[in-house]
Amino acid sequence: MNISIDASQANQSSTQRTYLTLRNEIITGRLAPGERLKVETLKENYGTGASPIREALSLLTSDQLVERLDQRGFRVADTSRQQFQEILNLRCTLEDMALRQSIDKGGQQWEEQLVLVHHYMGRTDRADLELFEERHKSFHMALLSACDSPILMRFCGQLYDLNVRYRFLAGRSKTYSRRNVEDEHQAILDAAVSRDIEQASALLMDHYRSTGAFLADLID
Repeated sequence: MNISIDASQANQSSTQRTYLTLRNEIITGRLAPGERLKVETLKENYGTGASPIREALSLLTSDQLVERLDQRGFRVADTSRQQFQEILNLRCTLEDMALRQSIDKGGQQWEEQLVLVHHYMGRTDRADLELFEERHKSFHMALLSACDSPILMRFCGQLYDLNVRYRFLAGRSKTYSRRNVEDEHQAILDAAVSRDIEQASALLMDHYRSTGAFLADLID
């Protein structure tokens, strides 16, 4: 029985590692939209078995980052301007609601945690993509965390994940480097801890919409 439990735990761990690796390669564009994901190739690349690969691909299908092809395996989900606009509209609607509630209800502990995660994000080397993305998401979710709505938070988290690879696509724009994202984050933080709901909301919505301008020539 112990052997069975150990084997099950090992498989779960392998699945989780494979899931995180695949997810990171999809959102950063190393695996391109529409690229076929062959189990045998992934087994060789990631040094793991077929079962963790298939389980990871199924999880990514639920995340809408991978598409299942009828009887033909899997591929990286396509991107489109229409999908980005839908994600953007939903993020702005839901996060505006969550942010307003969070600033209104958040106490000193929420404020201190928000300042802390922003500090750690600012200290993180952007070249360390995995760690920066983890801390970047932590900051954005911390902004909303006092909204007292687990379902709303879950939707916001899912939309964040869907939006990430569009941000990486926007980063390929020749003019993207002119954008001072650090200043944008600082301004959002300052407005939130000052309890200026209208200013914080306006800054966060502009922060999200700015990405679209850099995508204009990159996706159809």
